[in-house]
Amino acid sequence: MIGAKLQAPPEGQDAFTDILFNALLGFAFMFALAFMLIRPDISEGKIAPKAEFLITATWGDTRPDDVDLIVEDGAGNLVWFDRRQAGLMHLDRDDRGLLGDVITINGERIINHVNQEIVSLRGVAAGEYVVNLLHYKAPHQKPIAVQVKIEKLNPHVQIIYVGKAVLQGAGDEQTLVRFHLDDKGDVVRLSTRQKDLLRAHTSGGGESKP
Repeated sequence: MIGAKLQAPPEGQDAFTDILFNALLGFAFMFALAFMLIRPDISEGKIAPKAEFLITATWGDTRPDDVDLIVEDGAGNLVWFDRRQAGLMHLDRDDRGLLGDVITINGERIINHVNQEIVSLRGVAAGEYVVNLLHYKAPHQKPIAVQVKIEKLNPHVQIIYVGKAVLQGAGDEQTLVRFHLDDKGDVVRLSTRQKDLLRAHTSGGGESKP
């Protein structure tokens, strides 16, 4: 029965042709496999973290007041509008109240009402960090409430402090919180003891905002 099913190969087909065809298939498969293996690894939706901590100050959207975040690290470095980078700290956003809130794109006026300053810590350095607020400009000389939030971003987002201060007018500087980091980047202590940062660092006279 088996022999009855065997048929002679078509005319012109021989073993060498079969071997050549199979070899080409093998090369094509190996090429496709190699291409898949050398592709760069793609992390599914993962973004490399660019900060370890975020410190955010927020105040009334419609207020024209200019409020500044001032942060000092354990080495005495100070970051604020006059020095946007110091140590591992960066002032990512300097908000000047209503100034600069309106931009025009393709003839359309776009308004950003959010009043918010942001300082990021791009790495971990052990020591005490002092977070102050400065009421830089107060057009109406009225008190203003400002909320400060500190978030630890890695390995997951964790809020380590949320607080509010009422600034009384231009020149008022208040300490919101002081937090101490250990060598692992963990917060081991919080306090609210007042420390004037701007006066200590600008006794020789600081620059004014443009």
